[in-house]
Amino acid sequence: MPFLTRPSRQEDYRAFPSDRPIVIDNGAFNCRIGWAGESDPRIVFRNVLQRPRHKATGESVSIVGDHDPALMKYFDFTRSSLRSAFDSNVVYQFETMEYILDYGFERIGADGPGVDHPVLITECACNPVHSRSKMAELLFETYDVPSIAFGVDAAFSYKYNQHLGMCNNDGIVISSGFMTSHVIPFVKGEPVYEACCRTNIGGYHVTDYMKQLLSLQYPYHMSSITWDKVEDLKMEHCYVALDYASEIKLFQSGTKEPEEKIRCWQLPWVPPPVVEEPSEEELARKAAIKEKQGQRLREMAAAKRSSRITDLENQLQGLKFLLSQLEKVGEHEHQSFLEETGYASKQEVESAMNKVMQSLRKAKGEPAETEDKTEIPESQKYPLLDIPNEMLTPEQLKEKKKQIFLKTTSEGRQRAKQKRYEEELQRERRNQQDELKRLENPELYLEQLRARHKELSMKVEQRKRLKTNGANNNGSTNASGGVGRGERLSAAQRERMRLLTTAAFDRGKGEDTFGAKDEDWQLYKLMSKDNDDDDDGQDEDEAELSRITLRLQDLDPTFVLNASAGTSQPVAEVPKFRPLTAKDFQINLGVERFRCPEVLFQPHIVGVDQAGLDEMVGISLRRLSLNDLAESMCNSILVTGGSCTFPSIEARLHAGITKLRPFGSSIRIVKASDPILDAWRGAAHYAASGQFSEQTFTRQDYYEKGEDWLRKYQFRYAL
Repeated sequence: MPFLTRPSRQEDYRAFPSDRPIVIDNGAFNCRIGWAGESDPRIVFRNVLQRPRHKATGESVSIVGDHDPALMKYFDFTRSSLRSAFDSNVVYQFETMEYILDYGFERIGADGPGVDHPVLITECACNPVHSRSKMAELLFETYDVPSIAFGVDAAFSYKYNQHLGMCNNDGIVISSGFMTSHVIPFVKGEPVYEACCRTNIGGYHVTDYMKQLLSLQYPYHMSSITWDKVEDLKMEHCYVALDYASEIKLFQSGTKEPEEKIRCWQLPWVPPPVVEEPSEEELARKAAIKEKQGQRLREMAAAKRSSRITDLENQLQGLKFLLSQLEKVGEHEHQSFLEETGYASKQEVESAMNKVMQSLRKAKGEPAETEDKTEIPESQKYPLLDIPNEMLTPEQLKEKKKQIFLKTTSEGRQRAKQKRYEEELQRERRNQQDELKRLENPELYLEQLRARHKELSMKVEQRKRLKTNGANNNGSTNASGGVGRGERLSAAQRERMRLLTTAAFDRGKGEDTFGAKDEDWQLYKLMSKDNDDDDDGQDEDEAELSRITLRLQDLDPTFVLNASAGTSQPVAEVPKFRPLTAKDFQINLGVERFRCPEVLFQPHIVGVDQAGLDEMVGISLRRLSLNDLAESMCNSILVTGGSCTFPSIEARLHAGITKLRPFGSSIRIVKASDPILDAWRGAAHYAASGQFSEQTFTRQDYYEKGEDWLRKYQFRYAL
C-alpha cells in the first residue's frame, strides 16, 4: 500500500556508536533501513525514483519513493514515470541506486560527507558478481563505508523464523517477492545455492494482470483503475484457490454461492439532484411573471408600431407636399427642381407615395386597396405579333422576339396554373371517395391500401431496375455475359442519340448555323428531353405510390416504409435514456480474486513459460544430491515474501507439494511470522551478533583484493 507521507528524518544518528551496523533490506518494491539489534526498520519507502518538472520554472527534480500529495500542487507528475534500479531482482541501474541510497542515508540522519558505520545489505540468491562489485564500489567510494556484508533476504527470513522455533535446521524456504520467486533449500543451517530455483513471477505480475482484467471489464472507469489502487485491492480481496478448476466451475454454475464471494468496489458517485414538481403557488407566480413579460412585450410592440405609423405619415405628408410643389412649376423645370430631392421624375414620386400609403395601411391593419385590373387585349399587349417581319425595322424585330417570348411564357404559366387547379380538384374528389370507403369498412380499406401499395412498389422498383440494368432483347446477351449498352437504351434514348449524331455531323460540314431556324428549336427540345416514352406513366405511378404511402402513415401507426422491399414493418422503439445510478459506478471483483494470484502457480497464464511455486520445490528437491535429507526437508517449509500473504496459500502449496515429495515423507508448511519484515529483522539480528564483524570485508580488503574477493565471498548464516 503506498505511503501517504514521506518518512520523517531521524535525529538520533549521532547517538549510535560507529561500530553499530546499518541494515538495508534492498527489495525491488520497498527499501527498509534501520539499525542492527532493533525490532523494526526506521525508514520504509518505495524503491523507485521520479523526476517531475516544476510547474512554474520547468526544472526537473529527483524524488525518491512515494511522492507527498502536498508536492502535486508544485510539480507535474503526469509525465514522470517510475524508475527502478532493478531488472527483476538484480540491481543494474546504479545511478538510480545512488539517488535511493542518498535519500535513505539522509532520512536516517547521516548528514556528514560519509557514513561511518558498517553496512549489511541484502541481495538476491546467486546475485551476479558484477552487480555485487558495483554495489561495493558505490558504498566504498561514494559513502566511505568502513565495511560491508552481503546476505540473501530469503535466508535471513528463514534463519529468523528458525530462531523463533518455527523452522528446523534442514528445510526449504519459498520466497515470492515483487518481481521474482525463489525456492532455496537449507542443509545444516546453510543455504544450498546449487539446488535453488528461481521464476520471474511475483507480486508485480499479479497486480498487472488484475489491472488488465479490470480495465477490459470496465473500460469506462480506466482512469480510476490505477496501479496503486489495484495493488490495494489485491492485498485486501485476493486469495489462492485450493482447486483452481473447481473454483472456476463454481463461478460458472450460476448458483448463489459465488455471489457471496464477490466483492464490490464503489467508485465516487454524486446522485443527480431530485427535481421536485412546482407547487400551485409556484405555478401561479410563474404564470403571473409570464403574463407581465407578455404585457411588456405587447406594449413595446404597440409603441414601435405607433412610431412607425408616425414616420410613415410624416413621409406621406412630405411626398404630398412635393407633388403639390411640382404642380406649381412647369414640366420643363421638374428635372432641376427634383435634383436635390433624390427623385428623377414625377412618376417616381407618385410610385413612392403609393408604396408609403400601402405600408401605412398595413401598419394600421387596414385592408390594402385592390385596383380593378382590366384585361388588356393581346393586340394592344403584343402589337408587333401580327405585323410581318419585312415591314419591321431591326429594333422592332428585336422587340417582336421579346414579345413572342413574353407571350409564350405567360401562356405556359396560365396552363400550369390551370393544370394545378384541375389536379387539386381531382385530388379532393379522390380523397372524399377514399374517406367514404374507409368509413364503410375500415379494415377492408386498409387491406386494399396495403395491397395497392405493395403492387405499386414492386412495379416502380421493377421499372427502375429495368431502366438501370436494361432488358435483354429476345433473351440475348453480349459475350461477357452482361447486357450491352445498345440493349440498355430505350427507344427515346436511341432517338436522342441519333439526333445528336446528325447535328454533330451537319455542324462538321461547315459553318455552325444551328438555332437560326425555328425547326432547330424543336430539335433542341427533342434532344434535351431526359425522360423515356413511359416516363409519364412512371410519374403517375410514383405519385400514386406517394399518395398511398402518406395515407397509410396517417391511418396505420405500425406502418414504416422499407426502401429496399417496399413493405411495412413495425416501428422499432427508440431506447429511452436511463439516468446513471450508483450501480453504474461499482466494480465487482469475482473470479479476479483468485485468477490473478493463480499466476504464481501457473505462470503461463501471463505468458511466462516457467515453473510455479509448488513445481519449483520439486525441482529443488531433485537437484539435491543428499536424497536421505530430502525426506526430512519437507517437514520444514517456510513461506515468506510480500506475495505469499494471500489466504490459503499454505493449503494450496501443501496440495501441490504432496504430489512431488519423496514417497512417505511428511509435509509441514508454515508462513513466516511477518512475511514482509522478517528478512530485515533476521538481518538486524545477525548484524547485532558479535561474530558479524568476522563476515564483513573492509574498504582496504576491497582495494587490495578487488573483484576476486567478492566472487568468493559468501555469508555464513549458521553462527
